[in-house]
Amino acid sequence: MPETRALDITGAILVGGKSRRMGRDKALLEFRGRPLFERVLDLFRESFPQVVLVGNQGERFEGYGVHVLPDLVPGSSLGGIYTALASVQTEWVFVASCDLPFPSRAVLHHLCSLSEGCDAVVPRTEHGYEPLFALYSRRCLQPIDELLQSGDCCAYAWYPKVRVREVGPEEIAALDPAGIAFINLNTPEDIEKTGETQ
Repeated sequence: MPETRALDITGAILVGGKSRRMGRDKALLEFRGRPLFERVLDLFRESFPQVVLVGNQGERFEGYGVHVLPDLVPGSSLGGIYTALASVQTEWVFVASCDLPFPSRAVLHHLCSLSEGCDAVVPRTEHGYEPLFALYSRRCLQPIDELLQSGDCCAYAWYPKVRVREVGPEEIAALDPAGIAFINLNTPEDIEKTGETQ
């Protein structure tokens, strides 16, 4: 049994995006014969004792046996993070977007192992922060709420107000040598380009 299941963590998959560039619901988009979000769902189910989805139109996911949390602040991924933290009972929430075709078990478990002494554990690749595959504690609620109240929906602008453990590019590369853990699918072209990636 993965060690993460012993920790006080809920897995939360954000399924409320508008999918404007894709033109259709990304969560249920078929990728290699399965709805895309199932790839994250499978990883979360084996890693955490509780898994939730965050987004509206929960009827889309009937039959999966997963509780759907309606967005408290619709319209942004930051609102999704806030909804997850405000709605679950655990101290920690591991948040992931639904459009990751290759979510990494190794990266997830490493991030979860670093929770002591901080409020958030966030990967940082050469492209910047990856706030939608990261671990957050409920201590992040207030700064997120303050940012949302200000009208700013940047998913990481509140980081300076909490203790963040950054997991940098070299650390990530050792866990994800193929460099595919943070690929996400936003357009039909992304699907075509990524479909052959192993």
